[in-house]
Amino acid sequence: MDRIQAIIFDFGRVLCDFDIHRFFRRAAAFSTLPPGALASLMNSATDVANRYETGLITSDEFYEAVCRLASLRMPKDEFVAAYTDIFTPIPASFELLRRLKPRYRLALLSNTSAWHFEHGIRPVAVFPLFDAVTLSYEVGAMKPDPRMYRDALRKLQLPASACAYIDDLRDNVEAGRALGLHALHYTSHEALVSDLRSLGIEQ
Repeated sequence: MDRIQAIIFDFGRVLCDFDIHRFFRRAAAFSTLPPGALASLMNSATDVANRYETGLITSDEFYEAVCRLASLRMPKDEFVAAYTDIFTPIPASFELLRRLKPRYRLALLSNTSAWHFEHGIRPVAVFPLFDAVTLSYEVGAMKPDPRMYRDALRKLQLPASACAYIDDLRDNVEAGRALGLHALHYTSHEALVSDLRSLGIEQ
């Protein structure tokens, strides 16, 4: 096995937890619908969010589409604040990144939108630790599409066999493995530490 030289991290539920219902609770004040109904409406219209996260529509077009869909009369600045205030850091993951940084190159690989990146991901304390960042709305594809993984490897300038990859979704993990990454399914911090140790990764 090649020596692991880089570790690629998913963001949501690996580095930060997130709760989209925080957005629905705030948005309900600008709608005739309660939070649960707003959530159901958005869940049934996943195409809007997917188009936004693959860069097929702009942030303004996403805002307008959601407002139309949910009959939402919410000023854009309040919409952005509510839509992006959904992340909660996982302290153990942040500390793990800091311990790994002196020995390994680090990369971020995230299905995300422009607003979530600008207001939710880039401001986190550990973001400057990443050597490479791959975002779905920039690539024009979402995991488990191989283009996402290949973009990260190209930026790291490493073969898949020299990289570990961590994601909480099994489909994304399997897609990473199919490309030759040492892909780990994140279920808990304790399990991750053990899995990294089994790959010979010093922490």
